[in-house]
Amino acid sequence: MSFQAYLDAIEDRTGLTPRQLVDQARERGFDGPDTKAGPVLAWLAEEYGLGRGHGMALVHVIKNGPGISSRHVGSTGSHRDDSDTLWLDGKATRPA
Repeated sequence: MSFQAYLDAIEDRTGLTPRQLVDQARERGFDGPDTKAGPVLAWLAEEYGLGRGHGMALVHVIKNGPGISSRHVGSTGSHRDDSDTLWLDGKATRPA
């Protein structure tokens, strides 16, 4: 599953865009590079029923922003992403 596909699945499961969840995380003090994954994962599991894989994708975005490694961009395979910048504003608003 691509990184973007994880974020799209999070949106499907929660009804919230990744950006909305990042904003909620910041309101809870889960922002910045020293944020620990455990408390974020516990919050996402408790409030939204998200598992570890989806939660870790969101932890990455909370800590590092929308940029990802270009290692899988343009590759073939299940982890391929179209861009090294993730779209956080919801599937419906993503440029084609």
